[in-house]
Amino acid sequence: MFESLVTNYGMVISGAILLIAYIFIATEKIQKSVVALVGASLTMLLGLLPFHGYFDKAAGEYVKGIFGYISFDVIFLLIGMMIIVNISSKSGIFKWLALQVLKMTKGHPKLVLFTMALITAVLSAFLDNVTTVVLMLPITFVVAKELGIDPIPFLISEVFASNIGGTATLIGDPPNIIIGARAGLSFMDFVNELTLIVAIIFLVVVCVMTFLFRKSLKTTPEKMEEIANLDNSHTITDKGLMIRAITTLVLVITGFVTHDITHIDAYVFAVAGASFLLLFEKPKEIYQDVEWLTIFFFIGLFIIIGGFEANGGIDFLAHKLIDLTQGSLDVATMLILWGSGILSGIIDNIPYTATMAPLIDQVQHAIPYTGAGHHPLWWALSLGACLGGNLTIIGAAANVLVSETAATKGYPISFMRFLKYGVLTTTISLVLSSVYLYVRYLH
Repeated sequence: MFESLVTNYGMVISGAILLIAYIFIATEKIQKSVVALVGASLTMLLGLLPFHGYFDKAAGEYVKGIFGYISFDVIFLLIGMMIIVNISSKSGIFKWLALQVLKMTKGHPKLVLFTMALITAVLSAFLDNVTTVVLMLPITFVVAKELGIDPIPFLISEVFASNIGGTATLIGDPPNIIIGARAGLSFMDFVNELTLIVAIIFLVVVCVMTFLFRKSLKTTPEKMEEIANLDNSHTITDKGLMIRAITTLVLVITGFVTHDITHIDAYVFAVAGASFLLLFEKPKEIYQDVEWLTIFFFIGLFIIIGGFEANGGIDFLAHKLIDLTQGSLDVATMLILWGSGILSGIIDNIPYTATMAPLIDQVQHAIPYTGAGHHPLWWALSLGACLGGNLTIIGAAANVLVSETAATKGYPISFMRFLKYGVLTTTISLVLSSVYLYVRYLH
């Protein structure tokens, strides 16, 4: 019975599973990793994907099985970086760096806001956004308390900075990891193509936030003197671990940067670095702190989308997109950029990107690009999905984490208050991205 249903209505059934999963993920009624695994289970139970890959002689092509649709390079890269960051943070190195830079600002509120945002953006380019804001949160509350001012301007600016900074590299934001794996883009491809526009967007957004929050960014000379003289001598708790962590991080990032020379994938370096650091730790304790909910969410999502792709859903949407844009590269690029930016602010940008990546993989062949560099549709997706996370308080995991933590500290950030700044920030980001894409690829 299931076999005939799949044969006749496979695309509809797999599309329904994907849509329902999206609805539950967006409403957050059920934890999203559970939603993904339930959807994946239905996909497998209904036979929407073959359990094992095989060669179809009639079609003359290899048909992927379930595991062929799970991007294990994404999974291993995430796990590797989570372990490295978790172990490294135990040495106190991230907090030491942040406090050291803050001492250099002499406690001036506006300069502190810019510096905190800059640290967040830079760290987010090499660490995942959630990890970055976790590291910055305690420092932010200490600084705000010392200055005697509201921490919310700092928190909102740091959220924006984390999503902007994470856009610049392959490992900065999960959507980029998905895009890189699907499009075959290296760490340096992202750096070369996106660093300039990300830097411009960051500077403009932080300047705008500083202006909007200017009335809150005031303190007394005495308070400024106190924060300028914070004791940072005991922040490093384990010098041996610090040396191992810094050395490992430098080597891993060097591996990412030299991919075009070594042709070794990023996840290999991440897992190697994590494995080395684990030699000196108690693995059970470290494994407990890995965000396994995120990992299982990815695995379940890949299977759900794989079912939709295997039953012709992605191909169907690709043709609809081509028809809508009438084969115009300019229209397709802007549609994907703005569509991704808006939708990623409403729903989680991870499942959105995981759905769009195979779609663009097909569309790029139908809308040829003859210029230099990689196809602009990929960069439109990256910029839209990552920067769109700033639109609402539920647009990215970092946003949710910061808002929940702030509320427990007695500084709630309402949905509408965040939206007021989020709409402005996202609009600025997408306008600047549109100009960049047009000048860089379409003009």
